[in-house]
Amino acid sequence: MALQQVLTPKQKALDINLNPKIYGSFAEIGAGQETVRFFYRAGAASGTVAKAMSAYDKEMSDSIYGIEENKRYVTQARLKKMLDHEIDLMRERLTQDNYKDKAFFTYANTVTTIDYSKKNEGHGWVGIRFKLNVEDEKANEIILHVKFKENSAQLQQETLGVLGVNLIYGAYNYYDNPRTLINSLYDTLDKDQLEIDMINFRGPQFKYVDNRLMSLQLVKNGMTDVVVFNSEGKNILPADLLYKKNIFAIRGSFRPFMNVNMDMFEGGLEVFNQEEGVSKDNTEILFEITLSNLMASGKEGQLNERDFLDRADIIGKLGYNVIISNFSEYYKLTDYFTKFTRNKTKIGLAMGVNNLLEIFNEQYYEKLPGGIMEAFGKLFKKDVKIYLYPYLDKEKDILLTSKNLKVSDNLHELYKYFLYNGRIEDILNYNKDYLHSYSRKILEKIALAESGWESECPEGVADLIKERGMFGYRLKYILE
Repeated sequence: MALQQVLTPKQKALDINLNPKIYGSFAEIGAGQETVRFFYRAGAASGTVAKAMSAYDKEMSDSIYGIEENKRYVTQARLKKMLDHEIDLMRERLTQDNYKDKAFFTYANTVTTIDYSKKNEGHGWVGIRFKLNVEDEKANEIILHVKFKENSAQLQQETLGVLGVNLIYGAYNYYDNPRTLINSLYDTLDKDQLEIDMINFRGPQFKYVDNRLMSLQLVKNGMTDVVVFNSEGKNILPADLLYKKNIFAIRGSFRPFMNVNMDMFEGGLEVFNQEEGVSKDNTEILFEITLSNLMASGKEGQLNERDFLDRADIIGKLGYNVIISNFSEYYKLTDYFTKFTRNKTKIGLAMGVNNLLEIFNEQYYEKLPGGIMEAFGKLFKKDVKIYLYPYLDKEKDILLTSKNLKVSDNLHELYKYFLYNGRIEDILNYNKDYLHSYSRKILEKIALAESGWESECPEGVADLIKERGMFGYRLKYILE
């Protein structure tokens, strides 16, 4: 099969310009009018562009779109106000008969590019609100957040322009296949230029789209390393959630979510809450599932989206945020978190003994130039602490904790250093009965519809598994 040709931004802009139905406005703040210029240069722009503007001055912007409570301009709230205002103006002003066959759209972006000192890397919000047909009652909407990776404002501006063209073209040509639309956002762009770390689809055309799956596509396709959504299943920008917050995270497969998972979480959080400056109000809790874990649970390493949603739904039902990451190694996770934390904010990781032993396994760091020492430099940054859940070694009848854990001889002194400096702390409040729980056995019982596994899960989890037929659950001989 021949590969489909990727159109250039100029070709895409011309294609849109020549479509007599598509007509709209462009409002771009912060980086100039980078998207609309492609439509001007492509030719026949009068058939597409109703208005193009850039309220570059902050006071001018406030007079048009209003003042944000947080006084910030590069926010999702600002972008939505721009979309609301511009689409309302078109409906109000373009009422003559010669517009009756036009399906209006509004494209907007609010961004900040890299500054002169190179401290602000550049990021922004980009979105489009559009109708496919004139007679459609409600418009559709696609909103995404981007982070620029290039080291000059000019390059970032050019990248933003291409992204905007790709978004508008994708909205009208790939609306029936959001996965293709997401991939098309990088047409003629490279992932070294741009990171897309959040995307939301809304409207009648996307009523069956689960935005969590769209977020998962971003991680799967290497467009970002992390996505987060809350207990209600809504996508959250990681920076908005985690900035200047204490972070407590627990990694697992959560397949299914068991009492031992909750025991580890609650026991670790209890100790974390005793740290200076940590409170419920200034702490974000994250249940993390890695992409590699999701892939491993599918057939032949394929991603099982239903299985992913099942796990996310259970965690959401329990009231917690979910983070999907592309970080197999813990040091990458803590290194990511430290981008958002500030002085005196803390990071806590709850984990079991087996996970800690993996951390002290040198083979995982062979590709790092600095090996395990480089990894530990990122893992055990200031104010990062591991809260260790014990493990019962049945063969030796020994309860393994941080005090009697054996690591390789050449790392023993390094382990002692972290232990005695308080970077590893035992979870003392735990339920001994849960030390005998194993998810593999529970999954076998669930798949065979055997009884007895329900008591291994927190309240409400078993009912949800049965109701939704999760993890292979089936009612056996239901009519007996």
